[in-house]
Amino acid sequence: MATKAAARALRTEQLQQSPVARVGDLVADGWSYASVQAQIDARRWRRFGTGRNQVVLLHGGEPTRPELRRIVVLTAGPRAGLTSFTALEDWGLTRWEREELHLLLPGGARITTPADLPVKVHRVRDWDPRRIHPLRSLHRVPDAAVLAAASLHNPRHGCGLLAATVQQRLTRPGDIVEALAARPKLTNRLLLLAAAHDIGMGAQALSEIDFVRLCRSAGVPRPDQQSIRHDKWGKKRYLDATWRLRSGRRLVVEVDGAIHLAALRWWDDQLRQNEVVIAGDPVLRFPSVIIRCEAALVVDQLRRALTL
Repeated sequence: MATKAAARALRTEQLQQSPVARVGDLVADGWSYASVQAQIDARRWRRFGTGRNQVVLLHGGEPTRPELRRIVVLTAGPRAGLTSFTALEDWGLTRWEREELHLLLPGGARITTPADLPVKVHRVRDWDPRRIHPLRSLHRVPDAAVLAAASLHNPRHGCGLLAATVQQRLTRPGDIVEALAARPKLTNRLLLLAAAHDIGMGAQALSEIDFVRLCRSAGVPRPDQQSIRHDKWGKKRYLDATWRLRSGRRLVVEVDGAIHLAALRWWDDQLRQNEVVIAGDPVLRFPSVIIRCEAALVVDQLRRALTL
């Protein structure tokens, strides 16, 4: 049987694997309030929060980003969850990180968050615990994504965020549509819903979404998106947009965003286009900026190509 000192050493080792803990949990594991306070006074641990939701960081340094997220959700109480950009960051979304920590709470819930942490609180009236991951205290990806997208001042950026969550394989377009259906008063909801449907049809880049929307507004037939063809080596290749022409050939349109300017990607795109042309299909290429700034030019060329 282990001595008290050995048992405490084992508990300390286990706690250090998850370096943020509630004070109440430490006491339940055998620590006294005095011993916890002694660790804090010696600056080996740091305390955050007040009352029953006090937590300690089990080291004296600055908390890491994952530790900050854990501190915020634990100090907010058992019904709190991380949401918006913060939850998406924890789920693994990249290039959309924000310094502010976003916290989801039921409407009317009163909390005191640590004053030295940048916390933004989102309260919802129709609190649904099924939309919170029970072990990680995270808003589900589609719910967090639509909340983050609606908070952006430029709705196009919100559409881009939704596209990114699908591109990075964190959720599916249908789940985004379902999350939007549950929030009828969300800012820019109709625009985000249209973008989610476009993503579901295969337009996973914001430039492609803009192109499909341009076709719709100009009365041009909707293209097939992300069509698959196989090159001469049998490798799958995806085409941004295609139409079947009266001649039996396909018209292929490629929409080039900024990523296409990277050398290796650019070479690959050129070789892919060559294979399409060799197969006898005409190809139009449009930089994404032209779609947004010279829409009339794009529509004119597209209509003339569709008569080939």
